[in-house]
Amino acid sequence: MDVVSLISSLLAPASSFAAYDTYRIVSFVFIALMFVAALAAIILVMLQPGNSNGIDALGGSSETFYGKNKGKSTEAKLKMWTYICLGVLAVLAIVFFILQITSIWTA
Repeated sequence: MDVVSLISSLLAPASSFAAYDTYRIVSFVFIALMFVAALAAIILVMLQPGNSNGIDALGGSSETFYGKNKGKSTEAKLKMWTYICLGVLAVLAIVFFILQITSIWTA
């Protein structure tokens, strides 16, 4: 049994109205999850510091080794969570696109 027929047998009831209601609920859940993942990714990107030193290079300010590593660990965690959020968003978008196929919802 292939995956499409398995999903359609699980999600598509006998009535077409029930199938449409299920389709609407599943679509709403996926859109809500994509919204949360996109919002989290936006917030995480905005929390990350810039890469350029800017005007600090002119002043000759130096940073200690401990300060650099402390910043790197926080930056690395933010970057990792950004990648995770964007990966989840991409997977949800692909699954949402696949669920738009009408043959899945008509049994």
